[in-house]
Amino acid sequence: MLKKIATGFLAVAATSALALSLPSAANASTAAAAHHDDDYSDYWSPVYSKNGLAKSQGWIGVSWDEDGESNEVTVKGRLYDLDNRDEDEGGKCAFVKFEASDFDHDWSPVFSKKYCGFPGYKKFTFSENDVFSVRVKVCQIGQYSNYPTKCGRWEYLYTAESE
Repeated sequence: MLKKIATGFLAVAATSALALSLPSAANASTAAAAHHDDDYSDYWSPVYSKNGLAKSQGWIGVSWDEDGESNEVTVKGRLYDLDNRDEDEGGKCAFVKFEASDFDHDWSPVFSKKYCGFPGYKKFTFSENDVFSVRVKVCQIGQYSNYPTKCGRWEYLYTAESE
C-alpha cells in the first residue's frame, strides 16, 4: 500500500514538473526570437579603463546574408564617466574605441566615443559590414585632448569562428 502511494506521488510530481516546464520553455524561445532577428546576439559585460574610472557595456548582434558570405554587425552600448574629479583636479572623460577585422584578419578602427559627464552615461550605436571579429577598449581622455590614457585591455566581443 505504501509503495502505491509513493508511486502515485512520484507520478503526480513528474507530470506537474513537465507541465510547468513546457509553457515556460515555449515562451522563452518565442521571446528570444521576437527580441532579435540576428544569427548571433549577446550582451557584453562591463569593460573598464585601466584605473576603473570609465566603463562601457552593451549588446552585439550579427546578421548573415542567405549565402553566409557577408554579415552586418550592430553594436549598442553605454559609455559611463566614473571620474568624479573636475578638470583642475586631474579628472578625465570616458572614452571607448572599437576595432573590427575583416575576413582577411586586418584590424581597423570602426567607432569611438568620448563622454564627459560624471556620474552619467552616453548611449551609442554603430553598424559595420563584413566583419570577422570585433573588440573594444575603454580609456580615459582629457576633455580637450585627442590622446586616450589609462586604457584597459582589448576585450573581444565577437569572432565569426566562435558561432
